[in-house]
Amino acid sequence: MTQNAYGYETAEGFASPGVRQLSVFLDDRVGALMHLFQAFEGTDIRVVGMSVVHAIDCAIVRIICDDTDHAISALQNRKFAVSQAELVVVEMPAGHGLRSICSALIAGEINIDYAYPLLTRPTGRPALAIHTDDLETAVRLLRGRKFTVLSENDLGPGEIR
Repeated sequence: MTQNAYGYETAEGFASPGVRQLSVFLDDRVGALMHLFQAFEGTDIRVVGMSVVHAIDCAIVRIICDDTDHAISALQNRKFAVSQAELVVVEMPAGHGLRSICSALIAGEINIDYAYPLLTRPTGRPALAIHTDDLETAVRLLRGRKFTVLSENDLGPGEIR
């Protein structure tokens, strides 16, 4: 497997540098979030990142799973409408991590639409999921400044890497 500026070249072809986030619309009802997570019961799917945006009558739940394709199937089998977006997931450096990430992105005039931390830390270090207006440039800038950008493969099951 060889790495290029945007991701990995595999035998199957190009793999995106991003991590897929799933967004699920939920009605504002007691137990709706629990019902969402029940879709993963009996599977090995783990939610590694989550953000909930609540409005008057509904919520949008954004999740990152360690097995996105199976998570989509599990949710669709339970009749949830699921959409996908790509995020950049970057490890937080020691010290002024948030400031240094923002500095790297602003140097390339990259806007951060929203961000949230991962619930689990695949490498043992904190990580931040970021939705930007230009994923490929954000990845290139962060890697150019020696940040560790995680892929979906880095989120999979197993011991801390």
